[in-house]
Amino acid sequence: MEFETKEAYKEWQAANGKSFGPKGETHTSSPFVWKDDKSFIGGCDDALAYCKSNLFGGGARPARPAANIDPGADGQFDYDVIVIGGGSGGLACSKEASSQGLKVACLDYVKPSPLGSQWGLGGTCVNVGCIPKKLCHTAALLGEAQRDAAAFGWKLNTTGHDWNTLVENVQDHIHQINFGSRVELRDKKVDYLNMLGKFVGPHSIECSKPGKPSKTITGKRIVIAVGGRPTPIDVPGGELALSSDDIFSYEKPPGKTLVIGASYVALECAGFLTGLGYDTTVMVRSILLRGFDQDMANRIGAFMEGEGTKFIRGCTPSKIEKQANGKFLVTWSSKDGATTDSDEFDTVLGAIGRKADTTTLGLESAGVTTDRNGKISCVNDATNVPHIYAIGDVVTDMLELTPVAIQAGQMLARRMAGASDLAMDYEKIPTTVFTPLEYGCCGLSEEEAQEKYGANLETYHTNFTPLEWALPDPTPKHANQCYLKVLCNKDDSMRVVGFHILSPNCGEITQGFATAMKLDATYDDLRDTIGIHPTVAETFTTVAVTKSSGASADAGGC
Repeated sequence: MEFETKEAYKEWQAANGKSFGPKGETHTSSPFVWKDDKSFIGGCDDALAYCKSNLFGGGARPARPAANIDPGADGQFDYDVIVIGGGSGGLACSKEASSQGLKVACLDYVKPSPLGSQWGLGGTCVNVGCIPKKLCHTAALLGEAQRDAAAFGWKLNTTGHDWNTLVENVQDHIHQINFGSRVELRDKKVDYLNMLGKFVGPHSIECSKPGKPSKTITGKRIVIAVGGRPTPIDVPGGELALSSDDIFSYEKPPGKTLVIGASYVALECAGFLTGLGYDTTVMVRSILLRGFDQDMANRIGAFMEGEGTKFIRGCTPSKIEKQANGKFLVTWSSKDGATTDSDEFDTVLGAIGRKADTTTLGLESAGVTTDRNGKISCVNDATNVPHIYAIGDVVTDMLELTPVAIQAGQMLARRMAGASDLAMDYEKIPTTVFTPLEYGCCGLSEEEAQEKYGANLETYHTNFTPLEWALPDPTPKHANQCYLKVLCNKDDSMRVVGFHILSPNCGEITQGFATAMKLDATYDDLRDTIGIHPTVAETFTTVAVTKSSGASADAGGC
């Protein structure tokens, strides 16, 4: 059927949608597709996925999830969408919603860290997360490259690293991004309000800022994208510790540093501090990289120890005391309390996790519920209040990754505008931990895969040495310290269900293979792919040793 106007289509949909079941009743975009006059399929993307899965031969792309948007309340509002939070997800959602023709306001105000650090528009990733972390990681890698350069014939004479130059240049780059984000919002016609947002009703947001008069705005729909902040160390003197909110703008060289925690933030920071030449110790309560594949996590720990990072395992701090000389005396004890010890450090960095920044949002005024950690439970980004949504790190059981928040925000914006019914797909999301030897993964950890597939799980794996390491270190120190494994389901054509690699540059490698993972690649698909020689990534096209065989996983020659 074709309709002359959008209004005519909407009239037809209102009159006939109910007859096609719950999904048909709420589906508002065009086209409106069903089969046999009974079974409603959905819109364009749903129809294509149905045809590929049921009518076409060959390897069809897996069906993409869809979700409907609540039509929202009737009445007059200041904005079609109010977004609270100007981080990665909030900015992406705001710009896309405005591009789709909606009137949008974006609120963002940075509350200083307990030690007074503050920053501009862009959220955690830009200011105190991914961007400065990767730049500091690169600084450490460059130091290593200088040490390796002699083996390649370079005659270098360096005088060491200057912390203040690094911090100044990193902060200059961040400020450029802050400015660019404001310009983008202006160009996209998003009303940017440098103010704190707080619910004072289901559709009403009070906007405030220290020293400025407050005002209230209303929105038909509201998106919560406030992210999280570092969890403080809850011991006497815990307030003396830096967090990731502070380290990237810290005004003096950190010197001898204790990193408390074994999260990816902890290990990334400890890695680049060691690489920059600082005496660095990591205090681990239990395991490294909770939530990640533990085989890979332990290999990372072993590599970091080999590079000079110290580890205090099975311990937690009991107090931190500032000394007359400006240093910090840290006392710690074992988990069972049987042993205690202490040492003096120039800097203490806490990295024990993050908490959702929702305590001052006034969510109770809107009826939005949270879990015990302050995070918001959502289904397809929708909270328990139909017109209020949440995206990014503030959502319960969400992968705390910038690209996840960005894509979720953009897709939500399109659904709010009626331009699409596609929902965010949270399966097989790739990520990389930027430890000294990077760790990339996509899909299930080996522990998860073993629990899910049991005897049907087959793991292909290999240890290997990148060619770039051959000249600087021909000794066995680094031989075969890189590692990768591919987890396959034997009961489903050896479908790849987990992808893991520990190597240099594996962020770039993982990003490429993530597409194959998304398209349900099999082990044969990897083996049928021609490798690029001599690269690290080609190892995925040649890996042939299985764990079940018991054969050595060490790579041989070229």
